[in-house]
Amino acid sequence: MAGLWRSEEMQLVQLVIPAEAAHDSVEKLGFVGKMAFKDLNQDKSAFQRTYANQVKRCDEMQRKLRFLLEEMGKADIVEPESKNLALQKAIQDSRVLSGYEKTYDLDELEVTLDELEHDLTDISAAMTKLERSKSELVEFQLVLDRAGSFFDTARRSGASRVVSEGGPGASGSGGDNNMESPLIGGGGNDFTADMTRASYGGGGHGGGGANLRLGFIAGLVQHAKIASFERILFRAMRGNMFLRHQEVGLVMDPAVCEKQNKSVFVIFFSGERSRAKILKICDAFSANRYPLPEDPVKQGSMRAEVHERLREISATVDASSDQKRTLLLRIHHDWDSWMALVKREKMIYHSLNKFNIDVTSKCLVAQGWIPTKARDEILQALKEACLESNAPVNTVFHQVYTNEDPPTYFETNKVISGFQGVVDAYGVARYREMNPTVFTIVTFPFLFAIMFGDVGHGILMMMFALFLVLREKKMAKQRMNDMVEMAFGGRYLILLMSVFSIYTGFLYNEMFSIPMTVFGDTKWHWNNATETYQMAAGASPYAFGVDPIWHGTKTELTFLNSMKMKMSIVLGICQMLLGIGVSLWNFLEKPTGPQSVERDMLSITCEFIPRFLFLTCTFGYLAMLIVIKWFSASKADLYLLMINMFLSPGTSDCGKDCEKSDPLYGLGGLAGFLVFVAFCCVPWMLFPKPLILKKRHEKKLSGQEYGILSGDEEDGSGGLDGHGAGGGGGHGHGEEFDFGEEMVHQMIHTIEFVLGAVSNTASYLRLWALSLAHSQLSAVFYEKCFVAALEIGSWWAIVIGFYIWALATFGVLMIMESLSAFLHALRLHWVEYQNKFYQGDGYEFVPFTFKTITMD
Repeated sequence: MAGLWRSEEMQLVQLVIPAEAAHDSVEKLGFVGKMAFKDLNQDKSAFQRTYANQVKRCDEMQRKLRFLLEEMGKADIVEPESKNLALQKAIQDSRVLSGYEKTYDLDELEVTLDELEHDLTDISAAMTKLERSKSELVEFQLVLDRAGSFFDTARRSGASRVVSEGGPGASGSGGDNNMESPLIGGGGNDFTADMTRASYGGGGHGGGGANLRLGFIAGLVQHAKIASFERILFRAMRGNMFLRHQEVGLVMDPAVCEKQNKSVFVIFFSGERSRAKILKICDAFSANRYPLPEDPVKQGSMRAEVHERLREISATVDASSDQKRTLLLRIHHDWDSWMALVKREKMIYHSLNKFNIDVTSKCLVAQGWIPTKARDEILQALKEACLESNAPVNTVFHQVYTNEDPPTYFETNKVISGFQGVVDAYGVARYREMNPTVFTIVTFPFLFAIMFGDVGHGILMMMFALFLVLREKKMAKQRMNDMVEMAFGGRYLILLMSVFSIYTGFLYNEMFSIPMTVFGDTKWHWNNATETYQMAAGASPYAFGVDPIWHGTKTELTFLNSMKMKMSIVLGICQMLLGIGVSLWNFLEKPTGPQSVERDMLSITCEFIPRFLFLTCTFGYLAMLIVIKWFSASKADLYLLMINMFLSPGTSDCGKDCEKSDPLYGLGGLAGFLVFVAFCCVPWMLFPKPLILKKRHEKKLSGQEYGILSGDEEDGSGGLDGHGAGGGGGHGHGEEFDFGEEMVHQMIHTIEFVLGAVSNTASYLRLWALSLAHSQLSAVFYEKCFVAALEIGSWWAIVIGFYIWALATFGVLMIMESLSAFLHALRLHWVEYQNKFYQGDGYEFVPFTFKTITMD
């Protein structure tokens, strides 16, 4: 916990690395993960940097690896979403296993990926061509089977008709000469007659039918388009065509390689102009046409040939699929290691692009921030890198003294990281600034529980938090959406919130708004003689929490509102005083550099002391009155006391029911003195600090005082007077001092604090309001849904009532109310608490580490 109070001490170091050991040194530092490199080539674009070609090379290899991953995903060999954890494991294996870099050389891997991409591309292209041919043969087979059956049916029907009419050359008075006969076909078949004439080569009735010869086109078209297809054909041909079709179900389309619901069709027509029109319409509807012979014998032989070719192509496709799957399985075995190597190399070259290159000395110069306590570990890693790379000299490592603001680095674990995230969402702490997380670990869940206090609701929340905590190892390996990932990251925060909610639920003695008697029955008893509740002589108050006798009484809301409102004010003032107290630690050890601090006595004298006195003499006095009234059973009117404090200082009156023996009677003199001190604190905060800073600046200009030397002239120690330039609020290190600007700055902060003391105290009343809303909503849902169903007495009414009550409890109270209480607790910490001491304008320490490698 000591490292959580303030951020880790940082050092700016410079490395002079031999060119032979540069790659290995950066790689070792990536495994250590404790150094953040500074970009020394900010004036250069990405394409102008030394290792730009190596970065592009790694990008190309990543593209090939993603192509291989997509192919494995299509073959159902691996899920791409599950690769993040595998990459991290491959990174760890690369550090543990000896000879990893030699086994997987980047040059050899590049050649291997080229060959694999070429082989897979060829196999995929060949398989695509084979699949297209197979799809065409399947469609052709369907045309032969379904369209051929049209002709078989027509021949059988036509033959029976010819026999009944005396042969194809016979004439008679019936049949086709009848005006009522159909234009095409006759009898019970729509196209029998014309098919018969086509089959026998003529022999028509009534004139020009002797030379009639019908043509036809067969193929497949999407079933959804068949109605439009038929309509367009009829209009284009002016009715001089005949269409037969039959649905065949889902068929792989050769053109788009997708399964489509299709129908086989046969179009009968007459004339070449009609053929040209039909072909254009078929192309417009993406209909696939296939040759269909008229002769049944030829149809049979073609059907057998298509079947044989289809069997051969299917065998070839299966063999190609097995070959491709075998190749992908071999790739899958090494893919994680390949991707880890490529991503690691890309990160290394990105870091090398930040270094300056000394061509004459054949070395690279790097600068970066490191935690002071990680110095030995980094030195050991650099030494190992030089030994492994056989560099002629070791890396030169030395500290750079600077006045530049270091980054902020807190070492956290899985429990604290959720609370640190709440603070960092407001702003990253300045270097060595007091970390609000230390107190937030307790205050945040406690303030949440004040608004969400209920034993039952706390238990439900605890069950959810325990589910996340107990399954954290399994869930960490899974890919989660944003909401689940956010809840999972704050699982320990939710767990503490639930624990405190159960605790405050016992304080309120409520479980799903039902009063509890866990700590015994009430000590109050009804007296019939006086018709009032009385407590027996010598009896003690209720052991813990609110006495359950209050629940259900007429004065329940009055009592609970008074208690929770006063409790909110007391808690708010305590937390604000805590924030002012934490600011004292910031002033006692104020950083002036990475390794130097000062005691800012000016800020302590002109900010901490007057702020603490102002808040204590005004609202701190109110909190003291509330506590005294609780413990002494005083009848004083606190509203009147506070009004008299500001409007009539010195007045001893404390209300009409307040006697002179009351503990709060006669505090007028004390109240007047506190108001006087509070008013004196306002100019104390406003004027002294800017005037003292102006005086110091004038002394410095006249040579009567030395300032802090620059980083190249001194070793980073503080100023000669113990305050240095930073003691005046940051106007040191050669900065220009503007008295008017400093005066306006101090005036803004003074007005903000004085007005904020009122508004921030009032803001804590949200604890009372949210607690009241939560309790009343829970009571309404319980009484109007569940109790009302119990009064009906029917089992189905009880089931429905319980279902509605459970749904309302889960949806409104457990989700909406908990989110509302969370946001209000967040606001109280960010605005009312942290603004008393927390600047939050630092920047985070982001080290170069391989632990951040992911699939994204």
